[in-house]
Amino acid sequence: MVPGEARNEAIGKVASQLRKGVLEYCVLALLRDGPRYGVEILDELAAVSVMTTSQGTIYPLLSRLRRDGLVDTELRESATGPARRYYTLTAPGRTALTEFAESWPRFRDGVDHFLTAPHGGSA
Repeated sequence: MVPGEARNEAIGKVASQLRKGVLEYCVLALLRDGPRYGVEILDELAAVSVMTTSQGTIYPLLSRLRRDGLVDTELRESATGPARRYYTLTAPGRTALTEFAESWPRFRDGVDHFLTAPHGGSA
């Protein structure tokens, strides 16, 4: 493997792990302003390159969010094809999103502390 390829692969793995940790909250945030269907959610996520994901990831996630009571679903007819399942944020989903939004700055700042501050240690 060429050194540049190895670095890109490592960066990709890091982005993937970070995405896994925050994807459900990004989905909840997308539902904050109203119902959306799966492909709409995928398109919105893809607008931010590090959040691009696949149907094979998003639909199981949406199913889990539904089982956990964080989203509700409704089947709606579509003028351009088959009926679409729309996902809506529930009250517990709003609470989970609020809790994440309150925790995120402290978490981000904590990580930034280790990435940017010089730390003592043995050489």
